[in-house]
Amino acid sequence: MEKLIAALWAPPGEDRAAYAARLAATLPAALQAAGASRVRLNLREAAVAPAAGLIQQWQAPQQDAVVQFWLPSANARFRAAIDAALAAHAARFALWLVAESEIIADDQPVVSGARGRGWAQASFISFRPDLPRAAAIAHWHSHHTRVAIETQANFIYTQNLIVTPLTPDAPAYDAFVEECFPDAAMGDPAAFFAAVGDPARFKANLAAMMESCQAFIDFARIDIIPTTWRDYPVLP
Repeated sequence: MEKLIAALWAPPGEDRAAYAARLAATLPAALQAAGASRVRLNLREAAVAPAAGLIQQWQAPQQDAVVQFWLPSANARFRAAIDAALAAHAARFALWLVAESEIIADDQPVVSGARGRGWAQASFISFRPDLPRAAAIAHWHSHHTRVAIETQANFIYTQNLIVTPLTPDAPAYDAFVEECFPDAAMGDPAAFFAAVGDPARFKANLAAMMESCQAFIDFARIDIIPTTWRDYPVLP
């Protein structure tokens, strides 16, 4: 099995709320009918409006949604129905093959199609161009992973190293990271950094995270998007 991630752009004139509702209603079933499994949607809905201050943007226009899913093979020879389903649900889509590392798994039961608790920060990142790729990955895996666990209130944390783009116009990211946080973390930095009521801890956690990020991330080439999330392990 191989994991794929697609970024989706809404058709002109369709607002994000309507687009999110349409994707939730029909895209998972369309992908599953085309052979996908373990579909997960990241949607830019009104519920995450309080997290607007956390958006970071490289692409213009920025992605309106993300979908993650698994296929027996990502080979283009066997992917035509998947690509057709994505094209039917987007003015444009970009697709990548990734290697997933589940750092913090959800410990709650999944209700297929239901909105997940809290919210998900969906981050497309690029590594610093002055670092060899192997050095950036080494820092990410051997140092930053620990920092992200210890300094944040994330209850789901998944790293996806991009193996290769599958569409010719896919932005040149190196990784996609999804972290889920409690609702309070949308507007309260102390809640984001697991330091409510503890200014000293907040300052230390923020500093540790920023230092680690700056060591391997190119901040000029990232897209960070607050989203809601929905899992579809089986047909709704």
